[in-house]
Amino acid sequence: METIILFAPLVGALLGGFGWKIMGETAAQWLTTSLLFLAAILSWVIMLTFDAAAHDNGYYTIELMRWIQSGTLDTSWGIRIDRLTVIMLVVINTVSALVHLYSFGYMAHDEQFPDTPYKARFFAYLSFFTFAMLMLVTADNLVQMFFGWEGVGVASYLLIGFYYKKPSANAAAIKAFVVNRVGDFGFALGIFAIFYVTGSINFDVIFAEAPAIAETTLTFLWRDWNAAEVIAFLLFVGAMGKSAQLILHTWLPDAMEGPTPVSALIHAATMVTAGVFLVCRMSPIMEFAPSATGFVVFLGATTAFFAATVGLVQNDIKRVIAYSTCSQLGYMFVAAGLGVYSVAMFHLLTHAFFKAMLFLGAGSVIHGMHHEQDMRNYGGLRHKLPWTFRAMMIGTLAITGFGVPLLYIGFPVGFAGFVSKDAIIESAYAAGGGYAFWMLVVAALFTSFYSWRLIFLTFYGTPRGDKHTHEHAHESPKVMLAPLAILAVGAIFAGMVFYKPFFGNAKYVGQYFGVAYAEQGAHGDDHASDDDAHGDDHADEGHKETHYAFDGEPGQGAIYVAHDNTTLDDAHSVPVWVKLSPFFAMLLGFITAWVFYIRRPELPKKLAEQQAPLYNFLLNKWYFDELYNVIFIKPAMWLGTFLWKRGDGNVIDGGINGIAMGIIPTLTRLAGRAQSGYVFTYAFAMVIGIVVILTYFTIFGGYE
Repeated sequence: METIILFAPLVGALLGGFGWKIMGETAAQWLTTSLLFLAAILSWVIMLTFDAAAHDNGYYTIELMRWIQSGTLDTSWGIRIDRLTVIMLVVINTVSALVHLYSFGYMAHDEQFPDTPYKARFFAYLSFFTFAMLMLVTADNLVQMFFGWEGVGVASYLLIGFYYKKPSANAAAIKAFVVNRVGDFGFALGIFAIFYVTGSINFDVIFAEAPAIAETTLTFLWRDWNAAEVIAFLLFVGAMGKSAQLILHTWLPDAMEGPTPVSALIHAATMVTAGVFLVCRMSPIMEFAPSATGFVVFLGATTAFFAATVGLVQNDIKRVIAYSTCSQLGYMFVAAGLGVYSVAMFHLLTHAFFKAMLFLGAGSVIHGMHHEQDMRNYGGLRHKLPWTFRAMMIGTLAITGFGVPLLYIGFPVGFAGFVSKDAIIESAYAAGGGYAFWMLVVAALFTSFYSWRLIFLTFYGTPRGDKHTHEHAHESPKVMLAPLAILAVGAIFAGMVFYKPFFGNAKYVGQYFGVAYAEQGAHGDDHASDDDAHGDDHADEGHKETHYAFDGEPGQGAIYVAHDNTTLDDAHSVPVWVKLSPFFAMLLGFITAWVFYIRRPELPKKLAEQQAPLYNFLLNKWYFDELYNVIFIKPAMWLGTFLWKRGDGNVIDGGINGIAMGIIPTLTRLAGRAQSGYVFTYAFAMVIGIVVILTYFTIFGGYE
């Protein structure tokens, strides 16, 4: 079953991409889509039947073949199945299958290649992307993971630049490829460092050696470094590029140049979540690197805030959602940096549902509005696109965190984002991360504002822009609406259904992820957690609850949490105002957006004119692109021009031309003059030669 899940997308990509001329373009689309649905169904079967306790250390491996073996280097290709892998299999294959199905309708009337068959190629790229991502998450060693990591990069380059006749699409694809290579260089250095320290790239060996790595010192440049800190930082650099964290984030918005289904696939559940998966997978190393994880928390919180501020003023519907993705990834990294890896994966899971639905919903709007993407040209579309409107509303309620605060019926009651995002914010407060906590709360406020701004500009008010476009606006076909309906179920219920195994307590999480846990004794009411407050089965008649803590060793289970890391348990005991803060932030963002775009729609323009510097600062994305243009692009262009003009032109070409057209002809003319045709000239030359030879041997030749 596991092998079928892994190779079904690859088979579809190969047969659909190379065999479409034989089977036909439509058959190729159905083949790739059917194989993805097969993989998705089998992934859910594994998800629902996998029992971590039934396997040693909570996982099992399937060796497929041997690859590179030299000394201690063993890069056998194997499939590692644990709870982390199972979660990613469900997320990747479910979203990818629905994106394949959605693409039937979206690409049916695409006008970019009117005279060229291209649909089979598009579906083949989607399937290849999915296979590369599956390679990454099922890896049993770092080399295999890096192989999938780079495969995802290649596939994303092909998909982002799919409209290769557009210069902007080509530029966006190159930008994504180059920026990700910067992060990948850090990931590669991290792999080299791990092999240098442990002599292996296999997870079993690395995780078992984690305590020893924490006591190892690496000497580099001017000082000694802790090996665990260096390795954790380098691995996170790789995650920064793939998951578009601040500094290496600039490729993400430009990736919107690809078709909208590509945006849903890349931004919702696959490529951008690879970095979060990497940090969680390498948790045995991360737990021994407090400085590196502190940096992860800081950068994640800063990214969540930064991307949310930029999303406030963007006008392209896809770019708003793209910056939303960047911001939500910041939330996930905060959780991973705090050591609550299950919560990071929780938000990754729920985010996949509502973000994929938002992107596909945006694609439905774009499709119905004849490829218009500027929200300023929308308005009043809820009657033209009723089902798309309902789906986008559900996605917005999920991402903004709509729910019933403090109501607990065995789980919190609310949409998916309400449960998982609040879990991260509560964990940030419990871990003492004041900066991270407030950045995430403010980001939640901004998220609510720009999400409702999107809804109000798109579906409410009076039609704006081209009148003809509005008159012919239409709802999407059922093949595009069906994936939205399926994703809506996850956006509503995923948080409530998966609350306990991801954020219940150490016992529930430990059982789910195959991590050992231990009872920590009873505490009084002042330390009671939510489970106690809501009558959980762990509370006894004296209103005392048994607390649990993780008690495993590195490599035991899908994740590793240090014995002294009690953030998960502490997060349930935060003050009430902390639990309410994201809800009121969401409410404030909604009210502000309603006032700005429904009650007094003239306010945004006035405010933008009054605060022009701030507005332009946000509209231009904090001027990161302009800054990088000054720091990197222009110097690189100058250096390239200098090497071209001076190095290649003057030195290389000039040297060759100088020899060919200067020195050689001169020597030829001199040699020509020696050919006089007179015997006495040649005799004189011979005499001079004999004199030179005799002189040399007279001076130097007589000594032994």
